[in-house]
Amino acid sequence: MCDVNKIKEEFKQYMIDKSMRKTQERYTILEHICLIQGHFDVETLRQRLLDHNYHVSRASVYNTIELLMDAGLVVRHQFTSQFVQYELKMLASTHHHAICNYCSAVKEFSNEKISKDILNQRIIKFTNESHSLYIYGMCSKCKFRLYLQKKNQIAL
Repeated sequence: MCDVNKIKEEFKQYMIDKSMRKTQERYTILEHICLIQGHFDVETLRQRLLDHNYHVSRASVYNTIELLMDAGLVVRHQFTSQFVQYELKMLASTHHHAICNYCSAVKEFSNEKISKDILNQRIIKFTNESHSLYIYGMCSKCKFRLYLQKKNQIAL
């Protein structure tokens, strides 16, 4: 669960440190991100804001997400060359991603052993602060679809 007040306070401190304006628009966008509880893209977030009668430009959403990434509160996932999603950093640190190369489906999974192994990995002249793991392959739906296609070709 997302502690909205804690995240808002961290964002407020970030904006104070950077001498930025603390606008209601930025806080509203952050609040809606906290309600999502998972991956989101800019259009999905913007639509949620519009559905709640909060009219905000696409540019404002992008700019606020950039600020949230710089503040270390949101992470950007580039699952494929054209498929970008975002996620609260506090949620992203608890799982990894399996991405289908055929349909771009993203499946989240947790594996404590993998996480511990990565965190225990020593890299010379480098301090690990966080990590992301993406595994690319074929999901079960695409594998089944391929099986049916091959089966139908053999039957012909």
